[in-house]
Order: sequence, then C-alpha cells, then structure tokens
Amino acid sequence: MGRYAPNTRHDPEVIVPTTHKPRLLIIGAGPAGYTAAIYAARAGLKPVLVAGMQPGGQLTITTDVENYPGFAEAVQGPWLMDQMRAQAEHVGTDLKYDLVTKIDLSRRPFRAECDSGDVYLAEAIVIATGAQARWIGIPGEQALSGFGVSACATCDGFFFRGKDVAVIGGGNSAVEEALYLANLARHVTLVHRRDTLRAERILQQRLFAKENITVLWDMVTEEMLGTQAARPVARGLGLRHARTGERRELAVDGIFVAIGHEPATELFRGQLSMDESGYLNVEPGGTRTSVAGVFAAGDVADKVYRQAVTAAGTGCMAALDAEKFLASLEHAHQLAAE
Repeated sequence: MGRYAPNTRHDPEVIVPTTHKPRLLIIGAGPAGYTAAIYAARAGLKPVLVAGMQPGGQLTITTDVENYPGFAEAVQGPWLMDQMRAQAEHVGTDLKYDLVTKIDLSRRPFRAECDSGDVYLAEAIVIATGAQARWIGIPGEQALSGFGVSACATCDGFFFRGKDVAVIGGGNSAVEEALYLANLARHVTLVHRRDTLRAERILQQRLFAKENITVLWDMVTEEMLGTQAARPVARGLGLRHARTGERRELAVDGIFVAIGHEPATELFRGQLSMDESGYLNVEPGGTRTSVAGVFAAGDVADKVYRQAVTAAGTGCMAALDAEKFLASLEHAHQLAAE
C-alpha cells in the first residue's frame, strides 16, 4: 500500500498514499480472483490483486469442502483459499490487503481508489468481487452457519443424505433447492411465510409432484435451534404462523436459507451493464463486460451455478481474455509508433 514518511508533529511515521500503475488489476480474492491472478502472473502480466473485505471469499466461512476437484478427502474452506493465495503469490501476484472504494471506468487507464488512499491506474481490470447469500437475520442463524445451516444445497446437500431438512423461502431459488435436496434427503420441508409461492409455475408443479416434499404455508421462521455442545449442531426451527400467531418447532437435521443472493456490484453501478438483480452482464461464453478492458469472473456474474469450481474456471477465462486484450493494445501502440 502506501509508503511511510516522517511526521514531526505527531506520529513519527504516517502512511502517504501511493499511485500504482499495473497493467492488470484484479478486484476480489475468492476462487475467481486468485485463479485469474495465477494465470495472469504466469503470463507475465504482473497483476495486482486487491483482496477486499473478505480475502478468500465465501469459502472462508465454509467448513468441509468435498466437491472441489483434486481432493479425495474433504478439505477445509479456509485452508483451500490459503493455498490459492499462496500459489498466486508464488507465481508473482502482488497481493494488496485493501478495499476499492471508488472506481472510474469511463476512460483508460481505469482509476481505482482504495480505502488506504492508494490509487491504481490499470490498463485492464478483472472484477471478482463475488456475491453474498441473503440471510434472514434471526437468532441462531450465524452461530449455526456451517454446522447444519447453509445457503447452498448444491454445496452441502450431500452431507444430509437420508436425513430431514428444511428450506426457507418461496421463490425460484428455494424451490430449486428443495427439488435438488429431495433427491438426497429423506424428507424436505419448504417453509414459506406466505400462502402462495413466487416461483415459476413449472417449478411449482415439479415441487408438488415430489412425495417427499412438504410445504408449510404462512410460517415465519423466528429462530434456528441447535445443540448446546462445544461444536453446535442444528436441530430445528422455531416457527410462528403469520396469521394466527401460533408457535411451533420443526425438528430437522439441516436448514437451507434460500432467499436469494446479492452480487457485490454497487461499486460499478451506472458504469457497467447489469441485469435486474445487479449481476454483471458478460458476453455469452466469455468474461467481457460492456466496457472494453473490463472483465468479470465468478459469482459477480453468475447467478445460476455459484460454485467455487465454476468461479475458478471463469477466473482463468478472465485472465486469458485480459491477456489477449492487453496484447492487442500493445500491438496497436507498436503500429502507431511506426
């Protein structure tokens, strides 16, 4: 980040903001950002990666990871991300623990200002800021996250084979999660606070056709219940009927919150094309955004799969796309100089 300079009045040293001029700036340090950094560094682009608020992304709050290729046994999410970070740095990535607070994509070099005061002027940018699951914000939710409470059935449904689980929500995401879990769990209970679902009709038809799915209508989830052991384990839900106020408990082994995700794209609003949910629009089959030289990878542009392995794959794609873009710029400069 910034360099140090003397301050004779107060502290002997204060940080003076620094302006950096990388060819490629990567914003975000999840599987997409780290993979983009690995490929870009190996291509000789000397990328700078600004890690953001949560270095490592959502995997840093994930316990057992069983579906990332290359590991026969389950690995811990934080360990996996630490290995990606170490690999990115080993091949030459300049990792900055800072937060981009303002960005100007209207002209090149693109300008990114950070919380530290440092400024980055880059010829190309890979955006890998990810997305966060929406949480309800009720007692027990965060304490049990990773201990029976999840926001991703595809990631964690395998752990609940032959068990009873609950899915909270009423939109497409919730119904899709319930249908996926119905193929693994003994029984799935969909808990919805209204008396009708918001999901598409075809999804509702599939839901109601499943014999091992039950829908609890007009039920507000007020609490997630767990054991009081040193390692907490989810054991059920505290529910309240929305109309009668009657309270009850639902005993389940796993709880899946499916009320949507929020992509971290506020920084780019008004500068890049987004869909109605705020996900960055990219060209089909690629990572190019609506601004030449700006690429998006991972969950920030993916509202369908949202997996670590797919994020890493698009991180690779973004780095390759950025390499081609920078090579074309260099070629254009050479022609102009002749």
